[in-house]
Amino acid sequence: MRLGVLDIGSNTVHLLVADARPGGRPLATTSKRTVLRLMRYLAPDGSITDEGVTALVAAVTEARAVAAAEKVDELLATATSAVREAQNGSEVIRLIEEALGQPLQVLGGETEARYTFLAVRRWFGWAAGQILLFDIGGGSLELAAGGDELPDAAASVPLGAGRMTVRFLPDDPPGAAAVDELRAHARTTLEPVAASFRALPRPDHVVGSSKAIRSLAKLVGYPVPGWSGIERMLLPRDALGSWIPRLARLPASARQELPGITADRTFQIVAGAVVLHEAMRALDVEELEVSPWALREGVLLRYIEELGW
Repeated sequence: MRLGVLDIGSNTVHLLVADARPGGRPLATTSKRTVLRLMRYLAPDGSITDEGVTALVAAVTEARAVAAAEKVDELLATATSAVREAQNGSEVIRLIEEALGQPLQVLGGETEARYTFLAVRRWFGWAAGQILLFDIGGGSLELAAGGDELPDAAASVPLGAGRMTVRFLPDDPPGAAAVDELRAHARTTLEPVAASFRALPRPDHVVGSSKAIRSLAKLVGYPVPGWSGIERMLLPRDALGSWIPRLARLPASARQELPGITADRTFQIVAGAVVLHEAMRALDVEELEVSPWALREGVLLRYIEELGW
């Protein structure tokens, strides 16, 4: 069975096509991304502007065409914080559903964290024990922790890299004072959530699963041999912290020349680095491992489970 997962996020519209069969691992065949950075299209009242809606609908229409060309049997369409929280979200959802020709599943922040945790658990396996998960999107930061497929705790906080860039780091380059202001805001926002997570059992593995975290790991982390010869990337907190001042001094055009920093992440990578560094500090994490599976794979795995395979 060929399945498609369309993830309408704050930064991209991303279609993942994968072949699934009973008892087998889903095998990705196609990945199609359109960079939107929807936070650029937010009006002062929190609504998505007409220009942003037009770009969003065009990206969804293109993704639907790719899914049809790939002969997808079932398209699973989801939207996260940018659409979920927009002042005109209900109208935007209606237009997306018209472009798709089917309903759209709008994920709450905790549901997003749970789906991502499922993907990470499947990737690392039962032997990984207690897992603590960080996932930074454009609009929010998701946290989840537990020893089973469903986390014991899941939370979503409005500290996404795109959101924080627009609010705290609009200048290019942003400079040290703006970074310090964002850092203070992140600490205050994280503390109530971090307190509840610190009360949980100490994790055996701390995992980061988003594109922003993978980019930062390529910049400041290092690879180590993994299971069955699969390379694992580790991201140390100290190395991340040492890079933040350098990233903040560079203009966006120069950041994309750095290892791992793609053009679609260059504007918001500083905010992502600050938020991740503060989240790791708040939960006393010295180093995290990077998971190649994240939300899209979690949505796919949950759907396969519901088929009863």
